[in-house]
Amino acid sequence: MMDKQKIYPRSKDRETVYLKNVIIDPSIIVGDYTMYNDFVNDPVDFQKNNVLYHYPINHDRLIIGKFCSIACGARFLFNSANHSMTSLATYPFPIFFEEWGLDVSQITEAWDNKGDIVVGNDVWIGYEAAIFAGVTIGDGAIIRSAASCSVQSFCRARSF
Repeated sequence: MMDKQKIYPRSKDRETVYLKNVIIDPSIIVGDYTMYNDFVNDPVDFQKNNVLYHYPINHDRLIIGKFCSIACGARFLFNSANHSMTSLATYPFPIFFEEWGLDVSQITEAWDNKGDIVVGNDVWIGYEAAIFAGVTIGDGAIIRSAASCSVQSFCRARSF
């Protein structure tokens, strides 16, 4: 029987981890047996190195299903990486609320909130792929380089 609590699925391989067992942020939910391989950085640091612009003030989530394969360097970019497209300027004034005398409650207006990132089951995310806020990837999909829009189940995506 497989051990769901194990960090390293192979005894002599420290480049591959079961992702669920190394995540500590409760807003990142990962299904059983989803694996991440990283031959550049320590794969245990996935949350720090690969989940970017993910700040608690946004309340956005990363949800990854079971049996997914995530390759080295795959990145998940959240809402705070965006700049507002409805403002007169692209400069994110609200995040410098103290400098500009703004109310801290307006900080999330500095970027467009596109929502959570949701990855289905049995998804393969390729080397250095980028997945952006608001994207939903269906079961069985293959992402080769980037997904800036949702991908249906069992589709192969190069770059969207």
